[in-house]
Amino acid sequence: MKLVSLRMITADANRLADFYEKVTGIEAVRYTEDFAEIKTPAATLAVGSTRTLQLFGGEDIAGPAENRTAIIEFLVDDVDHVFERLKNDRAIQVVQEPTTMPWGNRSLLFRDPDGNLVNFFTPVSKEAVEKFKGE
Repeated sequence: MKLVSLRMITADANRLADFYEKVTGIEAVRYTEDFAEIKTPAATLAVGSTRTLQLFGGEDIAGPAENRTAIIEFLVDDVDHVFERLKNDRAIQVVQEPTTMPWGNRSLLFRDPDGNLVNFFTPVSKEAVEKFKGE
């Protein structure tokens, strides 16, 4: 089994796709106004509007901007450099500036426009660097 995609449901797919294009620097593939994908070498972040829920049985199966448990994580080359690039952007709600975690990653935590938590991190300890070698 291989995890290939995480899909977020939102009221405004274009707005959320625009946000992830900006923070990742990866152009979204926009299949329709209701569905886009940010494709990374490891996995895809999919963005679907609430209208796509009709294809899965109805709008009540998922709700936009209601996540309070998951953190979307991106491995980046230099989290401090990314923070410098994003810190003055009003669309970025920083939760925690770059901080070195006990498990060896330096992490920047912020929220996307729907309130989902996003973590950009760079391994900094010997163990963390080894763990992510080749990623």
